[in-house]
Amino acid sequence: MPAPRSIRLIAPSGYCHNQAAAQCAVQRLQADGHRIENLSAIGRRFQRFAGDDAQRLQDINALATLPDLPDIVLAVRGGYGVTRLLGQVDYAGLQSRLQNQPVALCGHSDFTALQLALLAQTGLITFSAPMLAGNFGAEALSEFTLTHFWQALSSPTVSVGWRSNSPDRGRWHGTLWGGNLAMICSLIGTPWLPQIENGILVIEDVNEHPFRIERMLIQLQQSGILARQQAIITGSFTSTALSDYDNGFDFATVWQRLRDTYQLPVISDLAFGHDADTVTLGLGTSATLQIEDGEAQLAYTGHPTLR
Repeated sequence: MPAPRSIRLIAPSGYCHNQAAAQCAVQRLQADGHRIENLSAIGRRFQRFAGDDAQRLQDINALATLPDLPDIVLAVRGGYGVTRLLGQVDYAGLQSRLQNQPVALCGHSDFTALQLALLAQTGLITFSAPMLAGNFGAEALSEFTLTHFWQALSSPTVSVGWRSNSPDRGRWHGTLWGGNLAMICSLIGTPWLPQIENGILVIEDVNEHPFRIERMLIQLQQSGILARQQAIITGSFTSTALSDYDNGFDFATVWQRLRDTYQLPVISDLAFGHDADTVTLGLGTSATLQIEDGEAQLAYTGHPTLR
């Protein structure tokens, strides 16, 4: 059982349509002794968003002026909406308040856009991690996800091992970054995409067909981004169904084309993303990736850890 923590909710993206799941998550976290702040973010709604732009922006910018920082800042859910706010985020204030503080900013999906913008503008390291409604409020809690979450937030060095179908072999060292692939591509050409040299790029997505994933990866290559990466790690790509028209064109085909065309190692099959089972990764950390005979291991360090 993890030590009781203060958890501040933020909802900078879509309205939480599964209110029951969010409330279930709050009850579970409170039962474990955690203090939950900003509960009003769960029920806010404006059109498809979790409140209007000003309300959702305030969730983010308030972190720069809180008299007492929480241990964890947890996104309620993803969806769409963060991108609308990026030009008005108080990056200087957030950097001044959060730099070198043991605060874990956690979320994924649409939240990726804010995480990468913070990394680009301030150097702040955040966690691609489970969220309130979809993960902590799941009908069946994933012990895998919870274990990896609490270990990542409390361990100065985090190591994740998994079995990969990748034919690659080797060892690479670089900056771990990435998240949701659609959100990464949405930031190309903007000030919000970090310019990572010698990166280890981890990607995941949901409801995107293999051809759409390949198209986004080609965009990364044609923008010069893939050339600056040491390796790619692929997480889960879910909620898609191949048809007869695809004629064998699947995700494995996409990954192999990356290897053949761009000479990039692609280490597949990490439990990371929108599936129930997901690891927690520090975006902006110093990482080492290695694989031999299908046994992959990723270790990272340099992230804020809870006291």
